[in-house]
Amino acid sequence: MAKGDDTRSVDEHRAAARGERPGFALVTVSDTRSEADDVTGRRMRELVEGAGLEVVDQLIVRDETAPLRSAVSALLAHHGVDVIVVAGGTGVSPRDVSIEALEPFFDRPLPGFGELFRMLSHREIGAAALLSRAAGGVADGCGLFVVPGSPAAAQLALSELILPEAAHLVAQARRFRPDVR
Repeated sequence: MAKGDDTRSVDEHRAAARGERPGFALVTVSDTRSEADDVTGRRMRELVEGAGLEVVDQLIVRDETAPLRSAVSALLAHHGVDVIVVAGGTGVSPRDVSIEALEPFFDRPLPGFGELFRMLSHREIGAAALLSRAAGGVADGCGLFVVPGSPAAAQLALSELILPEAAHLVAQARRFRPDVR
């Protein structure tokens, strides 16, 4: 008996998604960074472009709910954006509002993203990894990931989790909203 489309293995899904070329939007959340000193933003761009993918847009947004929601809403509406990576505002201080601001956008949360990120991060920084509230999900047919703002954390999230699965994620997300992209 042949496997149906919905029962294919992960490898088969990845193979089917190989032609996908997701466009990325990168957002640095900061009240103090500018384009000149946004080390995390530069590192994220290097990683995405180094993987042969396009950075469609890149922004620096204040660590405040309204501007962050507005920026992500605009990116979700952008035809060429398939994956949005937001770096910063995931800690536990009162100024860290990225999770509260962006979780409402998730149509389908991906709790495994945060769990795996913290597990991998623990290997590098120890118990401090538990302070990260990194999160991911599908929002309006796009992958949306919220990661800590340090260059090392953004690199870990992109290199180990987001980039290896971006095409697969986008191919699956488009099945629910084929008219979006």
